Amino acid sequence: MREAGLLVVGASLAGLRAVEGARAAGYSGPITLIGAERHLPYDRPPLSKAFLQDENPAVPTLAGSHALPDLGVDVRLGEPASGLCLKDREVMVGDRPMQYDALVIATGCAPIPLAGTEGMAGVYTLRTLDDAYAVRRHVAAGARTVLVGGGFIGAEVATALRARGAAVTIVEAAEVPLVRAAGPVIAPALAALHRRAGVDLRCGVTVRAVREEPGGKRVELTDGSVLTADLVLVGIGARPATGWLSDAGLAVADGVLCDGTLRAAPGVYAAGDVARWHNPLFGTAMRLENRAAAAELGTAAGRHAVDPGAATAVSTVPYFWSDWYGSRIQMVGVAEADGVRVVGDRDVDSWSALYRAGDRFVGALTLNQPRKIMKYRAMIARSAPWATALEFAGVHTRVEEIA
Repeated sequence: MREAGLLVVGASLAGLRAVEGARAAGYSGPITLIGAERHLPYDRPPLSKAFLQDENPAVPTLAGSHALPDLGVDVRLGEPASGLCLKDREVMVGDRPMQYDALVIATGCAPIPLAGTEGMAGVYTLRTLDDAYAVRRHVAAGARTVLVGGGFIGAEVATALRARGAAVTIVEAAEVPLVRAAGPVIAPALAALHRRAGVDLRCGVTVRAVREEPGGKRVELTDGSVLTADLVLVGIGARPATGWLSDAGLAVADGVLCDGTLRAAPGVYAAGDVARWHNPLFGTAMRLENRAAAAELGTAAGRHAVDPGAATAVSTVPYFWSDWYGSRIQMVGVAEADGVRVVGDRDVDSWSALYRAGDRFVGALTLNQPRKIMKYRAMIARSAPWATALEFAGVHTRVEEIA
């Protein structure tokens, strides 16, 4: 490589792992890490969990962030990228160009705002550390909170706020939350956890408007009902942060489009939430918004960027976890399946759901079964047949199959 070296855009988990991956591959040239936020790379999952719930939470800075100077990395924070020129191998940072020999894009996602509430006090999304600080300022016992969107972020925030005595209402557009993530068989069992915790769950309805009024926010729903809130938190999804690439000439469609090695263009790789790549394990293009994928793809992208001749296809089994009201939900693989087999009783606090595609085991979701989930992940990684998962689950357990 020439002196320009490796440029990593995005001081995220994926960006940090890309730096580490490049150094682990033996690359000794210059590395620059650019971050739009003013913080060192930090862990996002705690922001909707302990950071909101604990009285004096620690900033969840990733351990490897403090070692960046030891890796010889030039870290530039609070400097968002604003453009990319593939021909000149330059990234615009603010109004100045920075050259690169190899580039890793790890800019993640940006939350989708609720139309009409942009800039309104007391209405937030939760993506960044600064967002979490803003939400914390509104958290107090008895605070009336409306969560718009019943996804995992909303569920985790509901858990944290209920633990602090807040009254919580979730407004979900679908007939049941998480139907896309967990499937129609399992999603109702997860929704029941909210109701048991005293959360007011409103499904099949959306927000028509949020208005300021004395004593709080007036949240008007499409079914004609009205909620009053001290805090409105919007969790209706996120979009890949690719706006700065609009004139770059990269293929972008719900993420930066990459081949199986995470290569998006000559010398350009992508990783983390922003990357859409062909996952050979499932034979399809994927864009994964979870911590495990960010770490794995980040390491691979950094390694491939500095040694493209050794690049190989990247495969991974999606994995995420979420803590709700004292229970841990974990999922591996995918929920798009021909059939689901429930092992255990969904009315109690420990069960699992196995997902089948043809004769192949493709996914598992467990409630309070942490010792099993990684074994299921390993089975999916080696394309285990359906019968292997059933054997591991144990025929002595009550088993129900639902197509």
